[in-house]
Amino acid sequence: MKKALRIIGLITLAAIFLGTLGFLYKKSKPEPEKFEVKSPEINSIVKKTVATGSVEPRREIEIKPQVSGIIDEIFIEAGTMVRKGDILARVNIIPDMVNLNNAESRVNRAKLTFEDAKIDFERQATLFEKQVISKEEYQKARLSYDSYREELEAAENNLELIRKGVTKSSATTTNTLIRSTIDGMVLDVPVKEGFSVIQANTFNAGTTMAIVADMKDMIFIGKVDETEVGKITEGMNIELTIGAIDDEKYDAVLKYIAPKGKSENGAIQFEIKADVILKEGQFIRSGYSANANIVLSRRDSVVTIPEGLLHFDNDTAYVEVETEEQQFEKRIVKTGLSDGINIEILEGLKMEDKVKGEKLDLKKLKAEEKAKTKEQA
Repeated sequence: MKKALRIIGLITLAAIFLGTLGFLYKKSKPEPEKFEVKSPEINSIVKKTVATGSVEPRREIEIKPQVSGIIDEIFIEAGTMVRKGDILARVNIIPDMVNLNNAESRVNRAKLTFEDAKIDFERQATLFEKQVISKEEYQKARLSYDSYREELEAAENNLELIRKGVTKSSATTTNTLIRSTIDGMVLDVPVKEGFSVIQANTFNAGTTMAIVADMKDMIFIGKVDETEVGKITEGMNIELTIGAIDDEKYDAVLKYIAPKGKSENGAIQFEIKADVILKEGQFIRSGYSANANIVLSRRDSVVTIPEGLLHFDNDTAYVEVETEEQQFEKRIVKTGLSDGINIEILEGLKMEDKVKGEKLDLKKLKAEEKAKTKEQA
């Protein structure tokens, strides 16, 4: 009996030992690798280049005063729509004392000469009526009288211009009123009432009283790298995306490519301009940053695969196609246009083919399966 128990014990120990060896061998044996497979799809391939820049009004005008002085009153604010000729502000002229003194002196001298010419003309007119002097002498006296009268009026107008910026003969026309020179929207009013302003002259650009722009006529101004500028031409359609405006795209047409590039951060950049096509009700604020997607090439309804599935052997492109489950063979393909994500396949693949993709993480898949099983339970 004891012998039988001993034999049974030995057999049990041997079975446990062999089972342990089998379990350890099974655990140490690497699991077979599995790969994701993907089939070709019918897609459209669009190759684009992106230009960064901003959207600006084509006509943005700085309105400057015609005379120097102090802003007496402002009639507009940023965002106001104005028409050409509308009054934006009024300037109170502070006359230069030297010019004012000279103008007053000129008026006084003109009055003296005019009074003298008037007395002489009246005397000559009386003599002419009595036929004491000839008509020629009378006409000379009249001409002198008219000339000095005109001189007096000019001197008085000059004095009024220096004092008030307006003459008696043209009371409705004055350069103390600052007017808009175009139709549009007031973008900025950099001055306030009481500010001193100066007119544009040879030595100074003058004080900007307001900035007015036509916000219905916008352009995109951007820059393109030298590696891409040779691929674009004037007249190309552009799709604008503006960071500040979500889920909205704008059409534009490329109108200008700079003939000369500029070096920026070690790269040569070429300026481009495009006309923005605004639809009814669309409004873009001046200075918005924007990206312009310029379509260089396009292929519609072509066979494509993700570009990451493609391999290269020297100049030959190939993929690995599944022949049996998780068994792959190398197949050479001919490629076409790529957008950086998908690539066009011209020859070598059929729609039913399955192409080898990335290696699957089996541990992760098992963990996900367990989690699903627990959720279902």
